[in-house]
Parts: sequence; C-alpha cells; structure tokens
Amino acid sequence: MNPNVQRFTGFADIYDQYRPELPLVIGEVLSQLAGPERPLRVVDVGSGTGLSTRLWKELEATVIGIEPSPDMRAIAARLQAIDRSQSNISFKEGTSTNTGLANACADVVTVSQALHWMEPEPTFLEIARILRARGVFAAIDCDWPPTIHPDLEQAFDGCMTRAEIAEAAYGVSKGVRRWSKDQHLSRIQGSGLFGFTKEIFCHSVENGDARRLVGLVKSQGTVASLLKHGLSEEEIGISDLRRAAERILGDRTLSWFWSYRIQIGVK
Repeated sequence: MNPNVQRFTGFADIYDQYRPELPLVIGEVLSQLAGPERPLRVVDVGSGTGLSTRLWKELEATVIGIEPSPDMRAIAARLQAIDRSQSNISFKEGTSTNTGLANACADVVTVSQALHWMEPEPTFLEIARILRARGVFAAIDCDWPPTIHPDLEQAFDGCMTRAEIAEAAYGVSKGVRRWSKDQHLSRIQGSGLFGFTKEIFCHSVENGDARRLVGLVKSQGTVASLLKHGLSEEEIGISDLRRAAERILGDRTLSWFWSYRIQIGVK
C-alpha cells in the first residue's frame, strides 16, 4: 500500500468521531460558483470516513466519495447505510490520480484535509479531466487546533511538536510524502488548468470537552502512526495534553471555533 495511504489506516473510528464536520456555507459557496443551477454531481476525492462528503447529503445530486483506504471506506459505507439522508451518496475505491470516473462528469470536485498528501501535477490533471467546463474545484483545510483557549492550544501544539520529533527519531513515516498547504493556491494556479482561482475563508462553531481534545490529537496521522508503532501516550505527550485539558476544562464543554481556508479553481 502507498505509504501516504497506509498512514491513515487503523484509526478510522477515531478520525470520524473527533474531527470536525464541514460547515454548510462551504457547500453553498461552491454551489453558487458552479451555477447557475445546483450541482448535479459532486465528487469528494480523499473522502476518508465521509465527514466531508456528508456536507452534500441534503443536495439533490449524485455525490461520490473517492477513497483509497479500505477501513476509511468501511466506516463511510456503514454510516451511509444507516442514515437515510445520505441516500444520494456512494463511496468507491480510487485515488486522486485515478478516480475511475468519466470525463467531464462532475460539477464540483472537493479535496478536504488531504491535498497535502497528494502529488500535485497528476492530481490536478485528474480533477480537471473529471470536471465539466466551468466546474469548480475546492481544496479545503482547517487550521489546527481550533480556537478554544490559549493554554489548551499551547498544550495541543506542544503535544504535536513532541510527536513530530518522535516521528523523525523513530522513522515511523518512511516513504510518506507531503506538500505544504501554504502553496496550494500557487500550485493550482501554476497547473494552468483553471481559468479562475481564489482563496476564501469561513468559520464554523462546534462544541468540545477535554475528551474530544485528546481524541482530536489522536486523529492526527503523526500521532496515530506513533501509537501504531508502539509508543506510549506518555512518550508522545498525549498524557500531558490530557492532564492540561482536564485541569483547564474539568467537566465543561466550550465552543470550538474552526477556521477554514479554501483554495478555489474554476475550470
């Protein structure tokens, strides 16, 4: 299995339980850009457990999630099967460079929290191939962690720093490649495949407690890789984060303010 795909194997349940859902405003913006009518087909590439695909569940359209990881697809399919509001959604095996879909079949193509794991040039070629003329591509990323509390954010960042140091020291991510998020827009522009490009921003609000903050950090690929490798929560810094979260929050639930950066390309 490709190392980038293998990285997200083995923790699909945690990923789906603790990560945020996309705000509806993103679907509204993309639908308007793809107008004048509502999109008839949406393709979500790198759909994972379906968190980003479910954005479109109330849309009168065909929605297809493309995901290479079998355990991610299994969670997505199970949740789709028990939720009648997802009757317009299906999931299939595929990659960002080989979706297996027909030419010009999609009005909107999204990649959420995943473009930095995809080889840019062949990915953009595949996305442009399946998009119809004037179709909309959107690369969606949120800032980590959400805005909650200064001390909690410092504790989260401290845990991630320790995890990244351990990741390098133990060599648990050999062969994994990633591309910087801050160059997404320039790479989309440089592909020459999209006539209009723009970066937009939006926010959403969810609720979370100490347990969710710990779950959120365990949903990160770096941390999950270390846990699969056999490192303890104490070694990674998860225990310190849990203690800080429990000290600051206790049994309280606070608002979590998520900030999203969306790179737009219109074919």
